[in-house]
Amino acid sequence: MRYGLVALFSAVLCAAFCTTAIAEEPKNDVKGLFLLTDYPAVTLRPGTTSSINLKLQNYGLPPERLALSVAGVPSGWTATLIGGGQPVAAALPATNSNVPLELRLDVPKDAPVGSTNLTVIARGSTPEASPSLPIEVKLATDLPAKLQAPQNFDATYTEQYGSQELNALPLDPGQSKDVKLKVRPPNTVAAGKYKVVAKVSADDATATSDLALDITGQPKIDVAGREGVLSAKASAGQEASIPVILSNSGTAPAEQIELSGSAPSGWKVSFEPKAVDRIAPNETKEVQALVTPAAKAVAGDYVTTVRANARGESASQTFRVAVTTSTIWGIVGIALIGGALLVMIGAVVWFGRR
Repeated sequence: MRYGLVALFSAVLCAAFCTTAIAEEPKNDVKGLFLLTDYPAVTLRPGTTSSINLKLQNYGLPPERLALSVAGVPSGWTATLIGGGQPVAAALPATNSNVPLELRLDVPKDAPVGSTNLTVIARGSTPEASPSLPIEVKLATDLPAKLQAPQNFDATYTEQYGSQELNALPLDPGQSKDVKLKVRPPNTVAAGKYKVVAKVSADDATATSDLALDITGQPKIDVAGREGVLSAKASAGQEASIPVILSNSGTAPAEQIELSGSAPSGWKVSFEPKAVDRIAPNETKEVQALVTPAAKAVAGDYVTTVRANARGESASQTFRVAVTTSTIWGIVGIALIGGALLVMIGAVVWFGRR
């Protein structure tokens, strides 16, 4: 009997707690159609194509066909709504479900910088069933105002898993979102440490973070002729020397530079020295390209290519080589012709006497 009372009490207690828990569970009273996006304000550059992810949400309403459109599109722009990988003009979200969409924007190169307000509209049978979503699009060639980077550095906020540039995003209480900060230094920047300040601000809150960039530099090899001369002369079958200038216009030393060349079939190309150990930034080194045309090369102009390959960097240059035939063969030819004439003259004299 005792176990029966305990079991009965436990069952009643569990029922009471379960009833209380069910009674206290919050109800979702939200109903309606909504157009949503994580990024209602974006930054684009003139002459680019970008996409903004959208969502057409249906909370607790019967399915209804909604016509899709975009208002406020500037002249010359192209705004296309994409669904399932193709342009769409309408969507039909099921009850308590959503339809993912994409707003693709093609901005012409000559579009003026500034802000533009677009409105995505899903038009239903009544005004209450016709949600809209304003989106601010800012065209800029400079950095967003919330980033401070060294001069000539290109810094932007982008989506975590995309390339869409951002200048604002919604953030609910207790929520966190990941974004990427892209920083591109100019090619001519010197190696060293640089400071970038990332700033996020709302109406009543501001947060900043100081970031340090450690730039190691990058070599940039160039191949040229001495004093800009890219031509040389050579005789068939004889070695000719072409002075080649190697320069490093990058921001880090170029090391272990290997030299190679290509020329017409039967030619030989070598270098003195065969390789260069190191070229510091803004320094030059001279090497000699030793080019030997084929012994039977016909007189004329030929092209020889010189290549320089360093670690992760390469460059090449073409040189025009004017080939002349050897004068020895000319002398031999003249001698043969002269000998033949002497033989003919001797024969005439000999037979003339007879």
